[in-house]
Amino acid sequence: MTLSAESLAGIDKEVAKYPVDQKQSAVMAALRIAQVEKGWLATETIEFVADYLGMPAIAVYEVATFYNMYELSPCGRHKITVCTNLPCQLQGADTVADYLKQKLGIGFGETTPDGRFTLKEGECFGTCGSGPLCLHNNHKMHTHLSPETVDKLLDELK
Repeated sequence: MTLSAESLAGIDKEVAKYPVDQKQSAVMAALRIAQVEKGWLATETIEFVADYLGMPAIAVYEVATFYNMYELSPCGRHKITVCTNLPCQLQGADTVADYLKQKLGIGFGETTPDGRFTLKEGECFGTCGSGPLCLHNNHKMHTHLSPETVDKLLDELK
């Protein structure tokens, strides 16, 4: 297992931000880069990142299993994580989550049969005044969600 030259260059750029003897400090960025390329973090991918950074594999597993932005099993091409924390709940997150479940035909933690969408439940994303909201593939936030904006988002992701 290996990563593309582009991904390795990205990891090298992250490693360069730290002292030479502290390259393991780039582990979170390296996992993010690997996940973007592979879609999820298989055992072989995590072990590759560990070897590349000169770390014990268990140390990389600890990071990958602690943070919820890393996927340790295959997920849909479009992972939609809905904030269900109290401020978003008070702004209608339950309604948006139920609408997404109905539209996609799946529940939280599930993937559509075609592998296109995975729906996740998330904790606070730090923009409570913009709820209800979701995060697309850990990179793009969509705020002030309603059934209409959810329809628009799903159409854009098809």
